[in-house]
Order: sequence, then structure tokens, then C-alpha cells
Amino acid sequence: MQKLMGELIEANVGAVLMNEPLANHTTWKIGGPADLLIEPTDREALARSMKLVYKHGVPWRVLGRGSNLLVRDGGIRGAVFKLADGFEHLTFNGEEVEVGAGYSFIRLAVMAGKEGLTGLEFAGGIPGTVGGAVYMNAGAHGSDVSRILQVADVLLENGEQVRWTKEELGFGYRKSTLQTQQAIVTGAVFRLAHGDRKTIAGQMASYKDRRRQTQPLSMPCAGSVFRNPPGDHAGRLIESAGLKGMTVGGAQISEKHANFIVNIGNAKAQDVLDLMQQAKTIVAERTGIELVPEVLVIGEA
Repeated sequence: MQKLMGELIEANVGAVLMNEPLANHTTWKIGGPADLLIEPTDREALARSMKLVYKHGVPWRVLGRGSNLLVRDGGIRGAVFKLADGFEHLTFNGEEVEVGAGYSFIRLAVMAGKEGLTGLEFAGGIPGTVGGAVYMNAGAHGSDVSRILQVADVLLENGEQVRWTKEELGFGYRKSTLQTQQAIVTGAVFRLAHGDRKTIAGQMASYKDRRRQTQPLSMPCAGSVFRNPPGDHAGRLIESAGLKGMTVGGAQISEKHANFIVNIGNAKAQDVLDLMQQAKTIVAERTGIELVPEVLVIGEA
């Protein structure tokens, strides 16, 4: 790992950190160390980094803003790429918007609304980056990324940069083919439509007010923990089972929204996992419904 780190520094790819606690890089404020955290400055630096990591046979993962993610307490062996400022470009061209993978998905929705473009209102409450949103086909309020995405710029593990169409990305409910590929989204092009600025702003304000009233946004969390089962809501099922406020260690099922688990003080990943398992078991016993995690769990115990 030391040799790889030296080559990365020599290649001038950006910040390179060893044994970096990922709790510093996740919205849950939870996560053990990464052997190597790489913050490439731009696409070319990312490509150079990837080629070196690939040459050394080091396993790797990519990290955006660390939402919708639980890193286990043992951390991650190998390299973690974190997309930095060089992936935050934004360009409007008529009804198309081209944006870097590191750009905030919420901020993108706001900027599109200011341009009088409709189609991204659903994104106004989804934390994380554009890259993460494409990776998981993020959605809310009856819409998702697949409805508006045209193409995604993708870096393959061998360092090749390609552009994949919506069809090639194979979108489904909270999934895409990226979840089974060794590849990193570096940017995306969305097709929106012209709309009324006041109407768009009003819709987004309504969603924002609802989030403030129903979600524990002031506490460290990672968004919805479980996917909504067909015809129902995970939060309703967990609340109906009487689990709001249940605590394991420093993790708690939110008293505000039962599909959120919050870090109430130095929570460990294992606390969250134990709480998730209890919720799954009790809901299954009461209803026969198997809750499926929406958060991605990575790393070592």
C-alpha cells in the first residue's frame, strides 16, 4: 500500500490519505478507516489513480457525500475514491443539464428550478451526489433518476472513460447495472422540460416543509434505511410494530420517522446493524413482510 501511495503522490492525482476514518466522510458519522482514501482533482486524475490501483491489484470503492451508506466498524481494505471539487461542474443547455458526479443532488434541483426547468423537483430532499443518485436510481414523490437521465459518463476499472445510455444503465427500483459493474460515474446529462418558476419553487418548498416536519434532519442519519415494500411504507410498518425510539448503543430508531435510524451519540455500525435486524425480525413476525435495506452496507466487521 505504501508503494501505491507513493506512486499516486508522484502522479499528482490529489489528496491521498492512509488509514482515514470514514466516520469523517459519512452522514451517519459512522465508519472505520479506509486503508487509502484518494480524492482525485478531476476526471483525468481519477483515471490516472484508477490505472495505478488496478495495476497494483488493490480492491476499491467510491464514495460521494457518504449518505445512504453504512461503513462497518472495521473499515475498508484497499482504496476508497472520494470525488472532490473537480466533479462539481454544472452547465445548462436549453432543456439539457450536464453535471459532474460530485455535485449535490439537492443543489442541482434548486439550480434547475431557478432556470425554470421542471423534472428534478423530486430530488430536492435526496441527500448525496449526482453520481450516487445515478448509481442507485434515487427517487421520491413518484419519480426517479431513470425518468430524466439521458446518459452517464463512466470510468471503467481499466481507466477507460465511456458514456452509457439510460438503456445501458438498466434502471430498476433503486438499482442500476452500475451496482454490478466495476465502474465510477463521473458525470451525467439530464433532459428536463421548461416550466413555471413559481410553480416549481412552490412544489419544492412544499416537499421541503414536509421533510422538516417528518424527518430527523438535524441528527446524523443516512436517509431511509429500508425500501418501501409494494403497496406499503417501511416507516409505517416499523411504527406500527411499536419500534419508534428503540435504541441499541448509540443508534436509535427515530422518534420522528420510523424508517430513519439516527446516531444519538458515538454510535457504532454494529449498533445500527443490530437495530436494523431487530426491526426486520419484528416486522416480519407481525406482518410476514420482509424489509429490504435501502442503505448500502460495506466494509469489515
